[in-house]
Amino acid sequence: MNGELLLVLLIIIGMLGRSHIITTAACILLIVKLVSLERYLPTIERRGLEFGLLFLTMGVLVPFASEKITHRDILSVFTSVPGILALAGGAVATYMNGKGLDLLKVDPQLIVGLVIGSIFGILFLRGIPVGPLMAAGITAFFLKLAYFMYDKLK
Repeated sequence: MNGELLLVLLIIIGMLGRSHIITTAACILLIVKLVSLERYLPTIERRGLEFGLLFLTMGVLVPFASEKITHRDILSVFTSVPGILALAGGAVATYMNGKGLDLLKVDPQLIVGLVIGSIFGILFLRGIPVGPLMAAGITAFFLKLAYFMYDKLK
């Protein structure tokens, strides 16, 4: 299937699933292809994740910049159960992202499954795609669990 047709299909799927992110991303990439700017696709592929994470992080840090986060809020992170669980969640998530990156280095073709799975998650579970590293990290966990279970069944 050629790239343009696949992008149009993703636009339709995004519109049907009411996913503005998928629709917009596919539209931008289709425009890049149609105006013969394919030479920039490797750069978009290489740097797109970095820029996406940059803007995501900026969005999360806005409350600090706008001074909506107080010293009391910061202190409560270390003195409350939800705050301590948030610290643990952040640590586990970054650890899993690292394992996801390791998995993608070893088995890069898994990105196809991660992308399709992310599209399903957006469309049917109303999820939000925050990047393939977390999806790869969860996949790495599932693989370890599957190997562990398989070894137990032998």
